[in-house]
Amino acid sequence: MRLSILDNGHRLRARLFLSVTSKQPPDIVKMLLYRPGFLTRPLLDLTAPAMRGPSYWTAGEREFLAMSTALLHECPFCVDSHAELTRIAGHGEIDPDRADSARPEVRAVRAFLETVTLNPDQIVLPDLPPPAIREALRVNLVWNVVNRLANAFGFVLRDGQLESGTRALHRFGYRFPGFLLAGGPVGPHEDPVENMRYSVFTVPAMTDPALRRAAAGEDGLPALLQPFAAKVRDASYRLTDADFAELATEYREDEVYEITVAAAVGAALRSYDAGQRKLGA
Repeated sequence: MRLSILDNGHRLRARLFLSVTSKQPPDIVKMLLYRPGFLTRPLLDLTAPAMRGPSYWTAGEREFLAMSTALLHECPFCVDSHAELTRIAGHGEIDPDRADSARPEVRAVRAFLETVTLNPDQIVLPDLPPPAIREALRVNLVWNVVNRLANAFGFVLRDGQLESGTRALHRFGYRFPGFLLAGGPVGPHEDPVENMRYSVFTVPAMTDPALRRAAAGEDGLPALLQPFAAKVRDASYRLTDADFAELATEYREDEVYEITVAAAVGAALRSYDAGQRKLGA
């Protein structure tokens, strides 16, 4: 973890939970339990139905699509996690090491999501039912956010975490106990995508909303932040400890956290919004 606040900046309830549930909590859990009102609550409100709710796609297929997105971001933490989850949730229906083991519809939407992620201005819709495409776009949105953050904050899998972590995620359906997520402003929208947009870019926080919107790709970002935010958005796998150390000369860790989240969410929403527009939504 490249920010110490993600290791030891949690509220008391989160610290107690982490201490009794694991000697070495996974990095993703520690990040999600840090200031849950800023990102986590709307993100999990989106993730649980996207990954385990009713869908055209099976749970195993959605895990395979998540793994495919992680490959695009060159995120080993997420590739390994979702490959294992594909095996657990899919019960053998897909071999995560062989894309041709998936049914043709999965292969078609996988290619579509690759374009959505890497070249959102060049989207061509696959020959699939529009509801199936919308569901796949939500899966893609979740992991386009999480992969960028996993790379940025330096998530790693430690001994035993792959097996225990993936089984816990599958068992609980990507849901956290409600008391861990309580507090802070509640988004005004029914759609968790819009609540995530509202939470990250509108709600008062340590940084000005205008700065967060600039980190997402709008004009006005200070020169020091420009190369950092661009890496988060476009090549998060290239971020290093030195990138974070450079920002520490001018910004507190809480501010760096918000800027990183804003850049990741902004890039993911750009792809998602392009897909929605192509669908005419």
